[in-house]
Amino acid sequence: MKLLFLSAADVRRALPMAEAIAGMKGAFAQLSGGEAHVPQRTQLPIARHEGISIFMPAYLAATDALAVKIVSVFPHNVKRDMPLIHGLVVALDSKSGIPLAVLEGATLTAIRTGAGSGAATDLLARRDASVAAIIGSGVQARKQLEAVCSVRSIVEVRVFSPNKIHAAAFAREMAGQGPIPDNIHVTATADEAVRGADVISTATSSSTPVFSGAALVAGSHVNAVGSYRTDMQEVDVDTVARALVVVDSREAAREEAGDLMIPIADGVFGFDHIHAELGEIVNGTRTGRERDDQITYFKSVGVAVQDVIAASIALDNARREALGLEIEL
Repeated sequence: MKLLFLSAADVRRALPMAEAIAGMKGAFAQLSGGEAHVPQRTQLPIARHEGISIFMPAYLAATDALAVKIVSVFPHNVKRDMPLIHGLVVALDSKSGIPLAVLEGATLTAIRTGAGSGAATDLLARRDASVAAIIGSGVQARKQLEAVCSVRSIVEVRVFSPNKIHAAAFAREMAGQGPIPDNIHVTATADEAVRGADVISTATSSSTPVFSGAALVAGSHVNAVGSYRTDMQEVDVDTVARALVVVDSREAAREEAGDLMIPIADGVFGFDHIHAELGEIVNGTRTGRERDDQITYFKSVGVAVQDVIAASIALDNARREALGLEIEL
């Protein structure tokens, strides 16, 4: 029996953003359509080091794809000059359970999370959206920008990060890459980045709101991907209360989306303020944006179906292009 190992570089080559975005739409559609088996993820807090390890299995029936991801998020890694996220994805043969491949998970997670926002932006943002704001300057922020620029003709990008050196590096490195415009500039505040932007993506580890909802203009779309616990609130109540709210999974949002559950606990609105799952919009059972002046908001906590479809796409492409290292077990 042979097992394929795909490194971060292999995953980047085997999982192009456009394919990943299309794959996410299909995966979300299966999730909302009852064609996915997704146990609630297991979270293992490592309190001593303020980190968390998460175990995420899923099976997509229509795609007939099976995988499990182990991902760890350790905020203090930033101080060690290490990535915030580390992980592995194990793809299994759905007919026999035989392990097929091990994929570097941090890169796959960044691409699939970005692709999820790309799918949401394509379904929810105004067709004429041309200005993007990115809050954050890490790996995920880069993929958020690539994804947004893959589905909309973005001509201007604003980036804000509390770390000005990282923000400057982000602007320098991302300008002109693929569909990303050359016109990227660093703003002094998050609100300055958001004000007048058509698509805003937040990709931070903040537990408190990173911009003021008052800075949003009518017709804007927000992708919020940073917070992943019920005590983290990356986007403020004003934004969420005003917006048409779409989530990747209602069940996952209830367990992990502080942006929603904190104001719900405070009585600001009820759980029914969630308008739709993204897959319901893909399937046509719920509507998306209805007016150009509507604010739309996509909250992603990440669901395992994204990892399964990403691994499936990457594995198919890796086999076709002879990527990775194959070993005998």
